[in-house]
Amino acid sequence: MNNFTFWNPTKLIFGKEQLEKLKSEIPQYGSKVLVVYGGGSIKKNGLYGKVMNELKEIDATVFELSGVEPNPRVSSVRKGAEICKSEGIDFILAVGGGSVIDCTKAIAGAAKYDGDAWDMVKNKVRVTEAIPFGTVLTLAATGSEMNSGAVITNWETHEKLSWGSPAVFPKFSILDPENTYSVPRDQTIYGIVDMMSHVFEHYFHLEENTLFQDRMCESLLITIMETAPKLLDDLESYEHRATILYSGTMALNGMLNMGYNGDWATHNVEHAVSAVYDIPHGGGLAILFPNWMKHALHVKPERFKQLAVRVFNVNPQGKSDEEVALEGIEHLRSFWNSIDAPSTLADYNIDDSKLEEMADKATYNGPFGRFMMLEKEDVLSIYRASL
Repeated sequence: MNNFTFWNPTKLIFGKEQLEKLKSEIPQYGSKVLVVYGGGSIKKNGLYGKVMNELKEIDATVFELSGVEPNPRVSSVRKGAEICKSEGIDFILAVGGGSVIDCTKAIAGAAKYDGDAWDMVKNKVRVTEAIPFGTVLTLAATGSEMNSGAVITNWETHEKLSWGSPAVFPKFSILDPENTYSVPRDQTIYGIVDMMSHVFEHYFHLEENTLFQDRMCESLLITIMETAPKLLDDLESYEHRATILYSGTMALNGMLNMGYNGDWATHNVEHAVSAVYDIPHGGGLAILFPNWMKHALHVKPERFKQLAVRVFNVNPQGKSDEEVALEGIEHLRSFWNSIDAPSTLADYNIDDSKLEEMADKATYNGPFGRFMMLEKEDVLSIYRASL
């Protein structure tokens, strides 16, 4: 375990009927509020009206940016930053899932920068200040509600890049499980895959003496896997929505990986796919992660064996580490199949015609990954195994 400093300043407000906390949280920052949201589902389920009523009660001057894409585009970031600059916005409120929150983070940073927002995402400039913002979460998936990272897509250049800054932690995040009732079954599945993938990215590392961190990762995976089928059978179960919502936050708020850095290669491999084909991120991860596991198994087979035994209950008796590991990977694939997650790129009508293009995008900055360093040929092998 490495030396570390843990710092997460986001106030997490969890449970029923917490939306009224907007009235006490937002006025600390000012009265001009930009509300950012996606395709309009919050209007259909009534959340939009509830948020606006709360803002009305504090006499906020409200501006809106709607239509944030599932893979948020830098074009939306630019629109939001321009509103912030021209209207003197004091505070931004993201109402939606991870895509809306990621877009809001980038808007918050870009609003304090005189140049183009894409320069910021490309890390050509260092973001040290941002407009304060909060979130009302509507989708359990990314953990963006309690971290300082974001993923932004440039559709003109077909680039999808991770970006972040300590300046873009949300000031607060309101998590009411009832606000996730209307999430469709397929999006619920993608969210479950995404949060499990975040745990896997943490889990596969090369540090020693991470006994407690390992157990936290394993227990979170078991909890998600036990709850997911129950939730998919009853999408308006408060109990199951609450468990999955909290799990998604805990999977990527820094709690699991104190003292080490995870791999994160598979996310990069997937970003290149959805940059070209604009597929759901969770769907791409469901296809790619088991194949990355098989590709990287030789690096530390005992790590995969530990996962197989502790999480997937594989019996190791009379088997090699590699055999146990492969059995565990097949259990993961079977679980994701059982909840109707996609398993091949063909499920999205993706063939081998753009594998080279995607691999070039994935390796644009050179080899990547901490558990196993991936070269272009490694990425191509994972793509081919995923067809």
